[in-house]
Amino acid sequence: MSMTMVEKIIASHGGKDQVKPGDLVSVDLDLVLGNDVTTPVAVKEFAKLGMDEVYDKERIAIVPDHFAPNKDIDSAEQSKIIREFAYAKGIKNYFEIGEMGIEHCLLPEKGLALPGDIIIGADSHTCTYGAFGALATGIGSTDMAVGMATGKAWMRVPETLKFEYTGKLQPWVGGKDLILYTIGQIGVDGALYKAMEFTGEVIENFSMANRMTMSNMAIEAGGKCGLIAPDETTFEYLKDRAQRDYTVYTSDEDANYEKTYKFDVSTIEPQVAFPHLPENTRGISEVGDIKIDQVIIGSCTNGRLEDLRLAAKVLKGKKKAPHVRLIIFPGTQQIYLDAMAEGIIRTLIEAGAAVSTPTCGPCLGGHMGVLAKGERAVATTNRNFVGRMGHPESEVYLSNPAVAAASAIMGKIAGPEEVM
Repeated sequence: MSMTMVEKIIASHGGKDQVKPGDLVSVDLDLVLGNDVTTPVAVKEFAKLGMDEVYDKERIAIVPDHFAPNKDIDSAEQSKIIREFAYAKGIKNYFEIGEMGIEHCLLPEKGLALPGDIIIGADSHTCTYGAFGALATGIGSTDMAVGMATGKAWMRVPETLKFEYTGKLQPWVGGKDLILYTIGQIGVDGALYKAMEFTGEVIENFSMANRMTMSNMAIEAGGKCGLIAPDETTFEYLKDRAQRDYTVYTSDEDANYEKTYKFDVSTIEPQVAFPHLPENTRGISEVGDIKIDQVIIGSCTNGRLEDLRLAAKVLKGKKKAPHVRLIIFPGTQQIYLDAMAEGIIRTLIEAGAAVSTPTCGPCLGGHMGVLAKGERAVATTNRNFVGRMGHPESEVYLSNPAVAAASAIMGKIAGPEEVM
């Protein structure tokens, strides 16, 4: 029987020759992930299990990134719980301040997310690692605790939706625009508990950064995971990074997909998602005159070197509008260093930006850029729900880094061609 990529991965990790959508399968895990918000609860649940040790000290990653550097006493206490747990259990992949980054930028950089893996993470954007051909999905803190203790989890085999992208990209259009457009077409529940498989010549020509952006936002369509078949681009990225051997799985040519969507990207312009859902997308030409107060460039969606490079290209030699706060969040310390070496950080600061240490910060309305009542922000983040970045009466508009940078210059939502 032919199978899709996700079905093959589950079968291989469940000791089965084949599986089909709807099957419940107990699988072996390759990596268990948690952060400073979700891991403290997992630590308490782990203690209830009566286990002295984690199942594998090298197969657990803990990254304090949401409220770190700690913004208050409560977040400091949260970080203390996971720090002490990581040291006590000898967890190798615990990344502290000064070494850490935004988890979904950091783990690929460290070679911990690999093709054919099953990765569970107590963070919804764990689906980012589908860009490497891994079944990566978000879970709750209790599942994280059981995963740390046993190295196992149960899964319902999801149906697979196929998305095929063909044609020639318009200027300034990248992975963020394609995934926003896709969500706009199918809705925030259009892939509920489905595997989203991204295919086609456009995806094949995408960089890993663009691929990770697309897989990252599969959850914004309700997806269980967002998969891209590994290829030479993947292998080149992993060549000096991969921490262990891996197995590549691809869908059979006659695999059974629940539905196939085909998009001609030549018709897609830079996208902006209006409040208060990622599905409320419009092309940049349809936005209108919307004044803004803040621009955020970074996050696990668009905080990679390629994203900062794109923003700097638009901002070079220019200044942000006086009334706009422009805040930059490199995804990891290494990305920060690389951006410094390329002169990107200087360009951004000279344009009037404030550059932060890596942190999730404002994406979840945590710190380092919280919005007041009535304020509007353009952000390269992944969610724009009511109150997501601060006050319930604030507004967040999602875009790619080039649109965000142009908007900072214009003081209103704008495309890069308006300022270049």
